Amino acid sequence: MKDATGAGASPGGSGGVPGGGEGASGTGGDRSGATAPVAERYLDATIDLLRRVRDEETPAITAAGELIADAVAADGRLFAFGAGHSSLAAQDVVYRAGGLALMNLLAVPGAVGVDVMPATLGSALERVDGLAAAVLDSSPVRPGDVLVIISLSGRNALPVEMAMNARALGLKVIGVTSVVYATETKSRHVSGTFLKDHCDVVLDSKIAIGDAELSVDSVDAPFGPASTAVTSALMQAVTATAVAALGSRGIQPPLLRSGNVDGGHDWNGRIFAEYGDRIFYRH
Repeated sequence: MKDATGAGASPGGSGGVPGGGEGASGTGGDRSGATAPVAERYLDATIDLLRRVRDEETPAITAAGELIADAVAADGRLFAFGAGHSSLAAQDVVYRAGGLALMNLLAVPGAVGVDVMPATLGSALERVDGLAAAVLDSSPVRPGDVLVIISLSGRNALPVEMAMNARALGLKVIGVTSVVYATETKSRHVSGTFLKDHCDVVLDSKIAIGDAELSVDSVDAPFGPASTAVTSALMQAVTATAVAALGSRGIQPPLLRSGNVDGGHDWNGRIFAEYGDRIFYRH
């Protein structure tokens, strides 16, 4: 397994791989060597990142899961936020079969994904001061709720202010970010702080700066982002931990079932009816 410097394999023959010649350039590293197919090298790099997360972040994952379980047990609400591609991992735990029905997407119009034109608008909105406060003030959050904020770099104004304002409102904040950005980049928030500085629990995705795991001699830029796969796995690990924690307390967690399984729709209908005051994506 490679270390956090992200050193890849040494240059070598391509072994029939188009553009071969360099190894992985990101955090995960390249266990298979420069002669392996590019797809194999990318998957190995991602697997190495997941192993690092498993080995180093399990205590934080457990703490985050317990925090969510505490909120569910206390009739609290759950929210997840991410801007741009970080929103993918947030969306992955909302209205999800096998997931907690109480997880709601805290959406910032224009910043959720690449569905705005131009697509660069979403990135620009992440740097707008005051936007997070406006979103939270118009949302259904209340003290005791949990907000998961996902931001790869954690340096932009939107996630930093989202965490600061959420905690000021009495919410518990779980941050999912790559901590290395705080040591090698500058914050874009006026405070000079990062998302990680304003969380009750921080989950480090271990993603290298630039989010590109591969490089080859014939291509000018690194490629192969792994943040979505790793961050989504982190989110699902936290959710699974919360579910098990609730079960251990004798509390049946409000889980959704697949609508493609017989009885799934009826099951979900009962969950929606019982927990409707804490589920906002159906309103």
